[in-house]
Amino acid sequence: MEQKLKQLETEALAKISEAADLKALNDVRVAYLGKKGPITEVLRGMGKLSAEERPKMGALVNVVRETITEAIEKKQSELEDAAVRKQLESETIDVTLPGRPVKAGSRHPLTKIVEEIEDLFIGMGYKVAEGPEVEKDYYNFEALNLPKGHPARDMQDSFYITEEILLRTHTSPVQARTMEKHEGKGPVKIICPGKVYRRDNDDATHSHQFTQIEGLVIDENITMGDLKGTLEVFAKKMFGEDREIRLRPSFFPFTEPSVEMDISCKMCGGEGCRVCKQTGWIEILGAGMVHPNVLEMAGFDSKKYTGFAFGMGPERIAMLKYGVDDIRHFYTNDIRFLQQFALQE
Repeated sequence: MEQKLKQLETEALAKISEAADLKALNDVRVAYLGKKGPITEVLRGMGKLSAEERPKMGALVNVVRETITEAIEKKQSELEDAAVRKQLESETIDVTLPGRPVKAGSRHPLTKIVEEIEDLFIGMGYKVAEGPEVEKDYYNFEALNLPKGHPARDMQDSFYITEEILLRTHTSPVQARTMEKHEGKGPVKIICPGKVYRRDNDDATHSHQFTQIEGLVIDENITMGDLKGTLEVFAKKMFGEDREIRLRPSFFPFTEPSVEMDISCKMCGGEGCRVCKQTGWIEILGAGMVHPNVLEMAGFDSKKYTGFAFGMGPERIAMLKYGVDDIRHFYTNDIRFLQQFALQE
C-alpha cells in the first residue's frame, strides 16, 4: 500500500505539471483527491490494516494528499498569473494611435429660438417668469376672463386631471399668478416661456404638446402704440430688418381690443407665393390690450393701470426661420434633422 501511494503521488505530480489550463488542473484534482479518487479508496481500505500499521499508513496518506494539494495550488497560481498576463497583452492600448472623435451635442433648435427671444426681451427690460405645468382651472381660465361655461374654452380642448386641475393650455396662468403677486401695484414686465398641452391631433402643424412664449406689460399710460412698437422690434430682430408687420382685428377673451400680427413674407418680399398662400403675409402671433376684467381680478385698478399681452409659438417661429415644413421634426429626435442645426453653431 505504501508503494501504491508513492506511485499515485508521482502520477499526480506529473499530470499537475502537464496541466495547460485551469480546467485540466481541476480534472487532476477531482481524479486524485475526489470522493471517488484512489487516495480516498486507500483511506477506506485502512480498516483492513493491523493496529500497528494503521497510524503509519494514515500519516503517509496525509503527506501524499498535502503534497498533491500544494502542487495543485502552486500550479493554479501559475496558470492564473499566465492568464492575466495574456489578457493584458491582448488588451494593450497603443497610445500612438489617433483618438476617436467624440460627437458633441448641440442646442435643440427650439431651445435656440426660446433663448434668442428671451435675450431680446431681457434686453428690453423684461424678466423671465415661470409657473407650474399642472395648473388650477382658476388660473388657466377664470382669472383670464374665461368663466366656467364660456364658449371660448372649447378653442383649447384641455387635458383635465380633476374638475379643477388640468395641464395648462397656455402660459397665460403665469401672467395671472404674477399679477396676483404684485397685489395691484405696477409696473409688471415679464415674458413666460414654457410647455403647454392641448388635445390636438398631431400633424404637420399641430402637436398635443408644444412650447409657447407670452409677454405681459402693465403700467400707467400703456397704449396700443407701445404694443405695436414692441412687436415691430421683435419682428425685425427675429426675421430681419426688412420685415414689415401688420395688425388685424381678432378676439381673445383676456384682451380688448385683440389683434393678430402678420409679418411680410421673407420668401417673396410681400409679392405673394406658395409659402404665404399668395397673400404676402404670414401670421405669427396674437396680442392685445389686457382686458379690464383681468386687471380687476388680479387686484389692479383698471382706471389707473393698462397693459398689453402677446403670445407666440416658438415652433412656428422656428419653422418660418429655418424653413421646416413639419412640426413633428422637432420632437422625433432624428439625428439627421438635428445635425443641421449643430453645423450652424
